[in-house]
Amino acid sequence: MPLDAAAAATEARPLLEVEDLARDFDVSKPLLFRLLQGEKKRILHAVAGVTFAIPRGTTLSLVGESGCGKTTVARLVVGLYTPTRGAIRIDGTDMATLTSRAAQAPVRRRMQMIFQDPYASLNPRWRVGDIIAEPIRAFGLMRDRGEIEARVGQLLRQVGLSEKDSEKFPHEFSGGQRQRISIARALSSNPEFLVCDEPTSALDVSVQAQILNLMKDLQQRLGLTYLFISHNLAVVRHMSDRIGVMYLGKIVELAPGETLFARPLHPYTRLLLEAIPDLEMTGRQRTPVGGEVPSPINPPSGCAFHPRCPFANDRCKAEAPALVTREGVQVACHAVEEGRLAA
Repeated sequence: MPLDAAAAATEARPLLEVEDLARDFDVSKPLLFRLLQGEKKRILHAVAGVTFAIPRGTTLSLVGESGCGKTTVARLVVGLYTPTRGAIRIDGTDMATLTSRAAQAPVRRRMQMIFQDPYASLNPRWRVGDIIAEPIRAFGLMRDRGEIEARVGQLLRQVGLSEKDSEKFPHEFSGGQRQRISIARALSSNPEFLVCDEPTSALDVSVQAQILNLMKDLQQRLGLTYLFISHNLAVVRHMSDRIGVMYLGKIVELAPGETLFARPLHPYTRLLLEAIPDLEMTGRQRTPVGGEVPSPINPPSGCAFHPRCPFANDRCKAEAPALVTREGVQVACHAVEEGRLAA
């Protein structure tokens, strides 16, 4: 293939591709207890077959109630968990084929993760300069101490802090400043792809806006690609090009951001949007999400949402819906497929 054609094919290919990704956790009691009590194994199906792709320079957000599996997806993507089944491809490279640390290192360098809690994700015994420099040293990007210090100073300025902050310890900073340090550390290996696991949920509202604006600015300047995890729909609307709505380990709707907010298709998505406060005080009748999330250890038959869905019928209880494309939106719902829901 000519070089120009190869470059064009690389640009057209999504940076991240996830196919039929699943992760189960064995939460059984010890074997002896199970034998004595006659119990079977208990398997928690945290992620139950998720498929999506993220084009370069864009943001895909995963939203849903606590326990829906979105954080597990994030940890699977960066390699903190091993998939039970499915494929994760970074720029066309299947992560499962990289069996040695040496083979994984070039791909790992291209992705980093920003964790939820800036108070827990930074080593309290290390100075900020050493925290940010750790990926640089780990991947062997620089050897000279002076070059590393200059790079750390540049990263601190890039996230709105001072070079002198490199001599301080994490406890000397506020929550928002710590998250800026976490972002600087994530950027130190020159990644293309960042997994952001609820990076603002532990921060005050005013600080959240600053961090989100910083992340948007860095994305535009550095051409970054984001997988953004959140339960806050207002944050997701500000950050996302596309949004995936998760329920009990599966994506039930995947759509462009503005399309999802203007014309949600899945009943669960509609109920989530109903839970957003009505700041305009229109007086419109609102129906919040009712019922409890089923256990991922013993999920319902058919569509997992059917015990809480006002539109469920016998087919929903017996047959799990597939994720199909409808009007440019991917949705898994029998009621949508059969036209039983009004737009």
